[in-house]
Amino acid sequence: MSTQVEPARAGTDAGPAEMTVRDAVNAALRDEMAADPTIYLMGEDVANDGGVFKTNTGLPEGFPGRVKNTPICENTFVGVAIGMSVTGLRPVVEIMFSDFLPTAGDAIVEELPKFRFMTGGQCTLPVTVRSIGGGGGRFGTQHSATGESWFMAFPGLLVATAGTAAGAYSVLRAAIRHPDPVLFFEHKALYGRKGLVERGDGAIAEIGKAATVRQGSDLTIVATLLMVDRALEAAELLAADGIEAEVIDLRWLRPLDLPTVREGVERTGRLLIAEEQVHAAGWGATVISQLTLEGVQLAAPPRVVGLRDDVLTPYSPPLEDALIPGATAIVEASRALVGG
Repeated sequence: MSTQVEPARAGTDAGPAEMTVRDAVNAALRDEMAADPTIYLMGEDVANDGGVFKTNTGLPEGFPGRVKNTPICENTFVGVAIGMSVTGLRPVVEIMFSDFLPTAGDAIVEELPKFRFMTGGQCTLPVTVRSIGGGGGRFGTQHSATGESWFMAFPGLLVATAGTAAGAYSVLRAAIRHPDPVLFFEHKALYGRKGLVERGDGAIAEIGKAATVRQGSDLTIVATLLMVDRALEAAELLAADGIEAEVIDLRWLRPLDLPTVREGVERTGRLLIAEEQVHAAGWGATVISQLTLEGVQLAAPPRVVGLRDDVLTPYSPPLEDALIPGATAIVEASRALVGG
């Protein structure tokens, strides 16, 4: 499996601008579709009034015939994307809710990661599957999973996440350009969050590279998706008490940027995992395991802030808020970790 982004195409280098995560996703799609006529966007309701989460606003009009609505049949339209990709196109598939990724399990598990291998490298599958997940929207237990760690175990399949507006733009563009299939996870509760975004080819993310979004010396918080935003909020609260937290947006779960995490925890001596998922069998457990296997010595045992493993995501707003970790939970775990 290659880990190199394909050669840069023409882009828009207009300098940094503040935009929401929603607009950053839209900008990434727009810039890539403008640069490459083989890119098609497809999924349920993607061409209807900007799509369900309004990430596709203006794309059907800007790229006539290249934004396609599909039936509610995930395995089928991901399968169609596979056929498109082996014949020279570069499809981007939108899965409305990450909870329904398993319904496309045959295409995602049996075909996407294995096609290049089974053809002896004769075919590449440049398919990007955009999956929208996470809680906080009062969608109930069947529409609130992040799904971010479900597909980490499959060689040939890359897994990426968007934790900030800048990451949404730069990582999505890298994913679309990659010759191998990428699952790209977005969080519905982050769409309204704003941040500075450098737009253009120079801003395209490096495959498999995490981003240190806040410097700190007392502990390292590693997070993805919504937990990046909440970890940054927690870090500001901790700073008021004299505790400086480093925050790493992991971005890529496969390939995993362990060197960046290791460099951080060796400097701070303390590790806190913040994840909106059950810890067992997830990326947080993998990070801790890999650091342990490499013999990294910490000043205190690592801590984890995540979902309970005995509760499904409730529809009730106060119950959902109690389940999903907030900045307060991250602050409390951080203070316990540093002994404050």
